[in-house]
Amino acid sequence: MPKIKTHKATDKRFKKTGKNKLTQRKQGQDHFNARESGNTTRHKRLDISAHKTLEKTIKSLTPYNK
Repeated sequence: MPKIKTHKATDKRFKKTGKNKLTQRKQGQDHFNARESGNTTRHKRLDISAHKTLEKTIKSLTPYNK
């Protein structure tokens, strides 16, 4: 069987933790952040876990995710 190609955009957005959980960056960080309060800016720095319904799709798109 040939190897499966990794979907690069998905690979860049999701990371696997040590306990095989999928994490992603919080949305809305690219621009228009000057008007946000300090609390909002700090909360945007934290990673969040990926939604359970997407896990199967993400794992199939990134078969060799470390």
